[in-house]
Amino acid sequence: MAAIRTARQRAREELTLEIKEEARRQLAAEGAQRLSLRAVARELGMVSSALYRYFPSRDELLTALIIDAYNALGERTEAAVAAAPPGDHRARWRALCHAVRDWAREHPHEYALVYGTPVPGYQAPQATIGPAARVALVLVAVVRAAGPGPQTAARVPTGQLADQLTGLAAQLGGELRPSDMARGLIAWTQLFGMVSFELFGHLVGSADPADPFFAHAVEEMADFLGLPEAP
Repeated sequence: MAAIRTARQRAREELTLEIKEEARRQLAAEGAQRLSLRAVARELGMVSSALYRYFPSRDELLTALIIDAYNALGERTEAAVAAAPPGDHRARWRALCHAVRDWAREHPHEYALVYGTPVPGYQAPQATIGPAARVALVLVAVVRAAGPGPQTAARVPTGQLADQLTGLAAQLGGELRPSDMARGLIAWTQLFGMVSFELFGHLVGSADPADPFFAHAVEEMADFLGLPEAP
């Protein structure tokens, strides 16, 4: 009986993968807003009722695709930073930035699913939070390993912002001063802003192709973060 269960589990896993692959093809062709369980079932030669046993609703299928996308991006970024010299903080930052951009360019529709226009009516569940935080955790680790950055009294976050940054640092498991957390958050938004601008065509006519601009901006952000050049 154990062998029969294992075979059934394997078959279920394989069909689950097929369903998600077909859903990704639909994302590329139609966009997330038009993703349809019936269309996925039709393309796979299944009746809708059979597919519902795997994903009871469109939102559950979207959630699975979102988690897969976040995890794929997180794995790419973690591997890239791990391959950089441990003591070269700027090289680790470069690795992080280029891993995010490279993955986004290779998987534009999955990137758009998680960082593009929200799908009307869809509310991401708690299960997406951990995968979504993976790149942020890598960024925090890079900033933390480099040590405290420059700080002036005029630039020390206070009040509500200081509370927000302290709470965010705690959520990400990093012991960072609010000023360092602020720099990390600014760099985070700039990184994904640049990638989104490039991917969605907003750099056409200004910095297209974007390779030189992106490389320059990565170095500017490294300076902003206070990441030293390798000795």
